[in-house]
Amino acid sequence: MIDQQVPPTNADCARGDDQRRRVLAVCLVLAAITFAVFGRTLGFGFVNYDDNEYVYENSVVSQGLTVKGVTWAFYGAHAANWHPLTWLSHELDCQLYGLHPAGHHLTNVLLHTATVILLFLILRQMTGALWRSAFVAAVFAIHPLRVESVAWVSERKDVLSGLFFMLTVGAYIRYARGPRSLAHYGWVMLMFALGLLCKPMLVTLPLVLLVLDRWPLRRDQTWGKLLTEKLPLCALSAASCVATLLAQYKGIQSVGAFSLPMRLANAVVAGSVYIGQMFYPAGLVAFYPYKLDGLPGWEVALAGLLLAGLLAIAWWQRSGQPWLLSGWLWYLIMLLPVVGIIQVGDQAHADRYTYLPQIGLYIAVTWLVGEWAAKWRLNRRVLAGLMAGAVAVLMICAWTQAAYWENSETLWTHAIACVKPNDVPHFNLGNAFRQQGRMDDAVAQYEQALQIKPDLAQAHDNLGHVLLLQGKAAEAIPHFQKALQIRPDLPNAHLNLGNALRKVGKVDEAIAELRTSLQIRPKFEGAHLNLGQALFQEGKVDEAISEYQNALQLNPRDAEAHFDLGVALLQKGRVDEAISQFQGALQIRPKYILAESYLGNAFLQKGMASAAISHFQQALKIDPANTALQNNLAWLLATWPEASVRNGSMAILLAEHAKEVSSGNNPFILCTLAAAYAEGGRFSEAVETAQHALHLAEAQSNPALASQLQTQIKLYQAKTPFHLPQPTH
Repeated sequence: MIDQQVPPTNADCARGDDQRRRVLAVCLVLAAITFAVFGRTLGFGFVNYDDNEYVYENSVVSQGLTVKGVTWAFYGAHAANWHPLTWLSHELDCQLYGLHPAGHHLTNVLLHTATVILLFLILRQMTGALWRSAFVAAVFAIHPLRVESVAWVSERKDVLSGLFFMLTVGAYIRYARGPRSLAHYGWVMLMFALGLLCKPMLVTLPLVLLVLDRWPLRRDQTWGKLLTEKLPLCALSAASCVATLLAQYKGIQSVGAFSLPMRLANAVVAGSVYIGQMFYPAGLVAFYPYKLDGLPGWEVALAGLLLAGLLAIAWWQRSGQPWLLSGWLWYLIMLLPVVGIIQVGDQAHADRYTYLPQIGLYIAVTWLVGEWAAKWRLNRRVLAGLMAGAVAVLMICAWTQAAYWENSETLWTHAIACVKPNDVPHFNLGNAFRQQGRMDDAVAQYEQALQIKPDLAQAHDNLGHVLLLQGKAAEAIPHFQKALQIRPDLPNAHLNLGNALRKVGKVDEAIAELRTSLQIRPKFEGAHLNLGQALFQEGKVDEAISEYQNALQLNPRDAEAHFDLGVALLQKGRVDEAISQFQGALQIRPKYILAESYLGNAFLQKGMASAAISHFQQALKIDPANTALQNNLAWLLATWPEASVRNGSMAILLAEHAKEVSSGNNPFILCTLAAAYAEGGRFSEAVETAQHALHLAEAQSNPALASQLQTQIKLYQAKTPFHLPQPTH
């Protein structure tokens, strides 16, 4: 007898339509609550915690998607990580939004929203439980621990890898429940590989899939078959581990810094801390310092008992309540790469590390509460109210937590208030104050950081840099030397020490420091630029030109390098090339007053007075009170040999204003004013002013100027203005 397929009834179709509407409604609500919490980040700026290295000071990323950028993303490790897809996403943002933070934040929010919705869909697909899956996704979406991953632009790797994590699990469900074909398994491999290219934390995903095989997928194959099935995925994980270790070898802390027992103790405590933060998310900060003096034994013991006890309960209930073991193993397995056994950095734990691992805890707790509610026949409306209340409370907490990420100052001020002692927030707050020009406040923060951690080399370096900016080069030098005593391989400290030595006249020692900086970091644009300046100061103009060119090869958008190269070329008589460099500097920085002024001088050397006047006038628009510019322009308008260029009345106005600002004691300005008076036909005033300038020049022992004034006085007495000789080209 042939079985006949029974067509769906109208009731079946109605139930299906109702279910689809519910799923769609849940997706829309999840998107709405996610944007309600994190939409505010679109008004936030970048922070000075990796955002500079990842985006706004990264010369490759900030240029957008380019062939060079794509190659750079895949070739080599950057910022102690190898995650090329993450780099490409940042490059794409720069291509679309430039360096406007709103667009970069929007991408993070959209990626997180997509991950939230996919989590709901795959949980429902695996378990068939609509509202439990929705609640897990909602808690994941707006828990305050998510703030760091979403509000921090540099943590793009979390939300991007989270998206591919969900796509991998979704592809695996299709493979496991459908006809198991190579094509379906290929999609699993592809999604997993892309996820690993976003963040290597996904290396334990094959083990998570093994856990899901038992619940909720309930696959009936033996453990051996299931494990064999995961071997290709494990091979991808192994390759990612090797790439990560090679990329992070400089950031991995030695056993001397953090002993293995210390790391194990911290791992146990961190695992329990995340559980506590899940239920009580207070005092969350961007950096939790490692306790170098060790954790109390009782704290480690209690944390160990908690973790072991929960594992024992989950194992004991594995038959009747399998979600407990699956959720608990999900948490532990996903946490393994970041628990600190291989310690990278100085943090004891981090909110971002909970992004994917904590989903396992949400599943375990939600299913457990759901079972209890069913057992005790709790009213559905009461249960729905409790769920809605929990989500509302978490939304308020996350909204408040997100506000701390608005800018660097709010981020680190909050961290200082919550966790003490903590050198990293003081250090980074000092950096924020330095960027704002609040130098005294920056000094205070660096000193606070050094009180907590005296061997913090970067704090010594940055403190010295602030003192250098304040004109205290002699005070800055010991801090640079201390930084290099702690970290001899710190290129910035060698650079800053070189600049400080230049300020105190030790140019040869400065050049040696700058060359050392380049030995450590050959592609250090700032060191090439400053070495060029030091060589130019020593009169080694050709060598200086070479260094400026090296700097521009590394960063063609460096206006100062263009300007300095122009000055050096001008000194070598290569006027046309100098003009090109000054113009390049002005294209990058339109209000670059020195570039405008030198460009005017360069045009003067070519005899192009009208072009020179235009640039001097443009420079004066930028700084109307600049007496040197006023004097130069007045001299040109009063003395240029071509009558069409001269303008005596304008020259008088400029020179008189310059005289007032200089209190009438500058012989050069008085010399110009005398020439302007003569050009304007006011010869008696010209003679009187020139004679005053002559007395000042003689008193200041300036024979060249005195001789020039004596010649000009004779002309003025003869009622003849002074004009420069006709330039030869």
